[in-house]
Amino acid sequence: MAKWLLVVETKCSDPARETDFNEWYDKIHLPDVLETPGFTGATRYEISEASEGKGKFLAAYDIETDNIDAFLKANTANMANKRAAGRMSPLLVIVSRGLYKQTSSVSR
Repeated sequence: MAKWLLVVETKCSDPARETDFNEWYDKIHLPDVLETPGFTGATRYEISEASEGKGKFLAAYDIETDNIDAFLKANTANMANKRAAGRMSPLLVIVSRGLYKQTSSVSR
């Protein structure tokens, strides 16, 4: 099965509500996203040094699938359903995203 990594760079639209944003992201959004079959895990990071044009936060989602197109279609449908159910936050600003197919792996 092919392994993929989806990275999403984000920031909070209201820095005064960053605690609310992080709570929503960790407790609601991550579990909602991981409902799409193929996701195997997610990790969030905070940038160590702020930089213009960069998101403050990065979410890295691990994916295993042999059909990335079907996976992406299922994920788009899942997120549309969550949006329709009012589970998205107006605090979320997506700065960038990228999808990467694993080409190699080295462990120690």
